[in-house]
Amino acid sequence: MSSEKAPAPDPDSGTVFNIQRFSIEDGPGIRTTVFMKGCPLRCTWCHNPEGLVLKPQLMWFDVRCIGARDCLAACTRDALELTRDGMRIDREACDTCGDCAKACPAGALEVVGRSYTPDEAYEEVYRDEAFYRNSGGGMTVSGGEPTMQPRFVAALLRKCREGGIHTALDTCGYSSPEVLTGLLELADMALLDLKVMDEAEHRRLTGVDPAPVLDSARILAGSGKPVWVRTPIIPGCTDSPENIAALASFLAGLGGVQRWDLLAFNNTCGSKYSRLDMVWELEGVPLKTEDEMVELAGIAERSGVEKVAWSGVTRHE
Repeated sequence: MSSEKAPAPDPDSGTVFNIQRFSIEDGPGIRTTVFMKGCPLRCTWCHNPEGLVLKPQLMWFDVRCIGARDCLAACTRDALELTRDGMRIDREACDTCGDCAKACPAGALEVVGRSYTPDEAYEEVYRDEAFYRNSGGGMTVSGGEPTMQPRFVAALLRKCREGGIHTALDTCGYSSPEVLTGLLELADMALLDLKVMDEAEHRRLTGVDPAPVLDSARILAGSGKPVWVRTPIIPGCTDSPENIAALASFLAGLGGVQRWDLLAFNNTCGSKYSRLDMVWELEGVPLKTEDEMVELAGIAERSGVEKVAWSGVTRHE
C-alpha cells in the first residue's frame, strides 16, 4: 500500500456551475462568462436557480431519460426513485457524488457545480484569447454572486490580468465593502444589477435589504472604472414606470455610470426549477411588449446615463 498522501486541495478553489463561451451580453466584445455558485439574494424571477446555493446539485432531465435505471443501481445512498411521474431525488440523502450521472447512458442526470482551481478556470478562459483580442472582449465573472467566493475570484482576476485578458466583475451588490473593493481593484470594469428602489418591495422580492446594494453602487460609481448597470424588467415586480423613474433618479445623483441596460423578462427558465425540485413562481407570466420596453427606456434616459439600451424577446399584441 502506498504511503503517499493525496495532495491537499487548493484553498483558492471555487465552485462554478457554468463557463459560457461567446457571450455578448456580459460586457464589451466577445466574452467568456464564469458563473459562480452561491447567491445571498432570492429573487422571485431568478433565471439561474442552479446558482443559488454554494454546493453542487443533481439535476434530472426528463426529456433525455430512457428509463434504463442504471442510475438506480449506481446510487449507494438510495437517493433515487424512478416513478411514473418522473425521477424523485432525496436531496437530503444525495451527496452529489456523480456516480448516477456517470452510469446514465442517456445523460439524463447531471451534477451542476464543480470545483475549479484558479489555474483550471484560467485555462478554460484563455482558450478563446484570440476572440477577446479581436473583439475587445474578455472574461466576466458572474453567478450566483462572485463576491461569495472572493479568494477564487481574486486569484482568477489576477491570472487574467497577468495574461492580458480584460475582466469584468458582475455583482448583485450585496457584499461587504471590503470584499467588493478588493475584487474591484483587480477587475477592469463592473456590472451591477439594480432591481428595485422601494425598500419594502426590495425585501419582498429579493429577500434582502437594499441598503448594502446602494452602498455598493456608490463604491463602484466612485471607483473611476467603467460601470454598467443592468435592471431586469420583470412583470409585476420591477416593471412599473415608478420603479424605473426612482432608479433613474438614483443614478442621476450617483454619476459615474457608463451604461444602463434594461433586460426584458425571459420565461424560458421554468424547466431549471423543476429539475431542482423548485417552484417557478412566474410560470405563465407573459413577456413584455416592445412598446412597453421602449416606454421604460425613455424613462430611464432621464438618468443622464450616457447610454441606455434595452434587450430581450418581446411579445406581439
